[in-house]
Amino acid sequence: MKRDSSLPPQIVAVGFRRINKMLQDLAPAFHTRAHVEVVDVGFANAVARVQAIAAQRPIDVVVAAGSNGAYLRQQLEMPVVLVKVGGFDVLQALSHAKRLSTHVGLVTYEGMLPDLSPLAGLLTLDVVQRTYRTEEEARLCVQELKQMGVEVVVGSGAAVDCADDLGLMGVFLYSVDAVREALEDAFEVARASRIEWAKRERLNTILAQLSDGVIAVDRDERIQTLNPAMAQWLGVEPSAWLGRELTSVCPELSLKQTLRLALPELERIEKIKGKTLIANRMPIQEQGELTGAVLTCQDPISIQRVDRHLRSRANSQAPARRYELSGLAGASIVMQQVRVLAERFAATSSTVLLTGESGTGKERIAQGIHMASDRRDMPFVAVNCAAVSETLLESELFGYEDGAFTGARRGGKVGLFEAAHKGSIFLDEIGDLPMPLQTRLLRVLQEREILRVGATEPTPIDVRIIAATHHDLQARVNQGLFRLDLYYRLNILRLQVPPLREHLDDLAELVDVLSTRLNVRHLVPPQEWRAVRELFLERGLRHDWPGNVRELENMLERIVASWPFAPTDLDQLLPELCAARGVTLSAASVESPQVSERERLLAALAQSDGDRARAAAALGIGRTTLWRKLKRHGLS
Repeated sequence: MKRDSSLPPQIVAVGFRRINKMLQDLAPAFHTRAHVEVVDVGFANAVARVQAIAAQRPIDVVVAAGSNGAYLRQQLEMPVVLVKVGGFDVLQALSHAKRLSTHVGLVTYEGMLPDLSPLAGLLTLDVVQRTYRTEEEARLCVQELKQMGVEVVVGSGAAVDCADDLGLMGVFLYSVDAVREALEDAFEVARASRIEWAKRERLNTILAQLSDGVIAVDRDERIQTLNPAMAQWLGVEPSAWLGRELTSVCPELSLKQTLRLALPELERIEKIKGKTLIANRMPIQEQGELTGAVLTCQDPISIQRVDRHLRSRANSQAPARRYELSGLAGASIVMQQVRVLAERFAATSSTVLLTGESGTGKERIAQGIHMASDRRDMPFVAVNCAAVSETLLESELFGYEDGAFTGARRGGKVGLFEAAHKGSIFLDEIGDLPMPLQTRLLRVLQEREILRVGATEPTPIDVRIIAATHHDLQARVNQGLFRLDLYYRLNILRLQVPPLREHLDDLAELVDVLSTRLNVRHLVPPQEWRAVRELFLERGLRHDWPGNVRELENMLERIVASWPFAPTDLDQLLPELCAARGVTLSAASVESPQVSERERLLAALAQSDGDRARAAAALGIGRTTLWRKLKRHGLS
């Protein structure tokens, strides 16, 4: 039962026969400091009575004397203070006995036999001493003394009662002062117990807040503390294990060796109840003496998550910008349909596949889906599957263990899937994912767990996957470049993002949104910007926009960077806008069956007079991507 610290110390004084009257007389003197309840029973009946009281209210300490006290100490799991017989008590009792007779016997409980040698000079008296362990033995001792001619028996209540029954004179050994001293000792024990209990309660409150599991044991490896985190991992109630030997209930967590060697054992991997934990074992030494040991366990996934947060905080100077679906520009019917579908998809946890040409804003839509979902407060991690080599991409996606390969970071590295735990991961250009990694990604989608490079045990993850591609994945499946089973795993919620040329009604709104983002209003005078904007829209409505919104943003950024210039110079600044719509790059779709990628690359280079930066801008791709495509087609 939980102790109420507002109540005074609770003391139960157990005594029958003569000592009971002493306890009854002395108990009221303690009423301002403690609640003392006196019970007139002994041995088994006393145990039952004390346990019944403890079921109603917590007991701090029990007071008892002689064989009764020794019995209670063996049977009760609470402090028992014994009434002690001092030298003065013995001297006083024997002096009283000498006045009655010179034939005196002293009968005490075993282990309480007083040493009479210091009193030999004070008493001209031969005393026959006997000890007992049970009441029956006490009776036999008194009978033996009677046969030896003893007339007065000095001893405990049991011995004196036997003497009375056999017609002998009895002198009770315990004094009022001895009983009072025992009650004072009991009060101090109760007070110290209260202080210790308060400390333990505070410690348990602190341990209950920890995410780490903690078990503390005493020198005999009996469990003293088991916090909620550890109890949850073990699937047990803490109260069921308290007081039991740790090795007997969970051999895997044994602290016997720690107690035997008094040496710490740190960062050991343990598998408990099917869960992998990092265990630390440490001896507890107080004032140079070994008093117990403590075991702490940590969840590796929690450690990895903390590591991810620390690294991301250290590496990022400012929070990454997150786009929301409400900020997706465009009032045309096709863009309204995109927003509606995206909002519906955000309400689920299913995998989303975004398809469409490069530069149409697929990543922004992916971020919008993430921000509209219940994962909005968790990480959004984006990776371009076409921009990294196969070997590097594997370690980036799945992470690696310490020593997994030459040059691996000490301690290993968390992969992007683990970094996105509880959040979303955006796999851009999924159609360019190498075949071996397609197999590994399929397992992630099926099992919802990843295996680090060099690891032997998988790590479970909870990640929402949003993939994007400008390829026709079905065509790549037919060509043997993409796994059919992975295609079906990805193609659950599909959203086609339209190219800019199919919703040119939104061009004016897009120009205004992007120019605001580029801070045009503060860099270009309003009247001059209106003239440039009008001419830009006139040209833009006749343009095919092969690079889509990315191309539009690049052109507006070029205008800002080149300012000031006359509106009439716009055609020279943006020569791609001068081309008649459908002449040079009319087959802008990356998957267009009419114009091959090689032909589009050649057309872009021709239109830009070999300037690869302009050609990349016209195609709506980066210069690195352009270089890779040219190399692939033997044009570098």
